[in-house]
Amino acid sequence: MIKPYVIYIFINIFTFAAFGLDKRKAVKGRWRISEKTLLTLCLLMGAAGGWAGMKFFHHKSAKWYFAFTVPVMMVLQLAAMVYFTYF
Repeated sequence: MIKPYVIYIFINIFTFAAFGLDKRKAVKGRWRISEKTLLTLCLLMGAAGGWAGMKFFHHKSAKWYFAFTVPVMMVLQLAAMVYFTYF
């Protein structure tokens, strides 16, 4: 059986890569990943990867709804993981 933390790590790596890919496409003027998709990935336990992608790639950090919601989702997801792991 796959451990939950392995799935969490995979989702966050995938979300981080999605932010990087979207930034690369933005620079090259190509077709982009929608903001809805990026936020959905963050909502589906990928907020830590999204936040890291925002900081590392300097992408979507100027948008208030990314700058506010992604860190809030990350804190809530980490709190949920600690709660369900230890209680």
